[in-house]
Amino acid sequence: MQFLNLYKLAFTTVVLLSANMVFAQKGTVDVPVPAPDYPGVKKDWLPSLTPDGAWDRVQHTSKPIGWQPIREADILWKKCVWREIDTREKQNVGFRYAGDENTGGGMFIEILLDGLKRGKIKAYSNMDDRFTTELSKQQLIEQIAGKDDTAKVYDPTTDTYSLKVTHSDFDPETITKYRIKEDWIFDRNEGKMVVRIVGLSPLQDIYGEDGGFRASRPMFWLYYPSIREYLAQYEVINPLNDLARYTWDEFFESRMFASKVIKISNPFNVGFDNNSIYTNKMEGLYEGQRATEEIFNKEHDMWVY
Repeated sequence: MQFLNLYKLAFTTVVLLSANMVFAQKGTVDVPVPAPDYPGVKKDWLPSLTPDGAWDRVQHTSKPIGWQPIREADILWKKCVWREIDTREKQNVGFRYAGDENTGGGMFIEILLDGLKRGKIKAYSNMDDRFTTELSKQQLIEQIAGKDDTAKVYDPTTDTYSLKVTHSDFDPETITKYRIKEDWIFDRNEGKMVVRIVGLSPLQDIYGEDGGFRASRPMFWLYYPSIREYLAQYEVINPLNDLARYTWDEFFESRMFASKVIKISNPFNVGFDNNSIYTNKMEGLYEGQRATEEIFNKEHDMWVY
């Protein structure tokens, strides 16, 4: 009987402690956001109900090729480089492709947003590019949910104006650039320069009330090594051959994109596009190309000296 009473006392204590922990944490739990239930990466895309082609297509499953580990003791030289990819350039047409059966039915930005909504990849705040603050799913939903605008509407029948609230959804066409953060490392173990992408950030164009372009700002940062497996599940359009396609992981690893260098790690943390030393953007572009050539020549210099 005494053992039974002790058992009841212990059980009651555990229940009370558990209840206190639940009520204590209730204020810090985010509101759950349901995962999308549509098949593609956007709501208005539907997959084909029959084989959409003259051959039996095999479902492509791909895994990224693992990086060769680099020891810190083998690094003789390292520089951090920031690049900017303009999707309006011809070589970067894959970023703006609307999507098909092989690409999940969406643009590259829609593929990234779908992975974030479904919890397959993580995003970090745009406050910095060092991945210091992870964004919750609720914060991401609020960022891409669009915004409400109020406008005056004229009614000719009553000759009066009234306020009308309109909602503008997120437009993937406003993502015209991507920013890449990468490390250039001379590995003496391999005896060559090694390039590793560290971060990826989509840049969204911001427009004023008059419709004029204001600036481009990073939406969020993605830690590239952690999203490689996700990117390997989607293919990039090949304008020359529909069958010979890269996955997005192969596309980035093979350096198939066109870009320009906007900053290289320096003591003053200034880039080529926002430095008062350069009088115009063209001069900053030339300086970025010159710095890129110096990095390429560094591998030769390591062998010579």
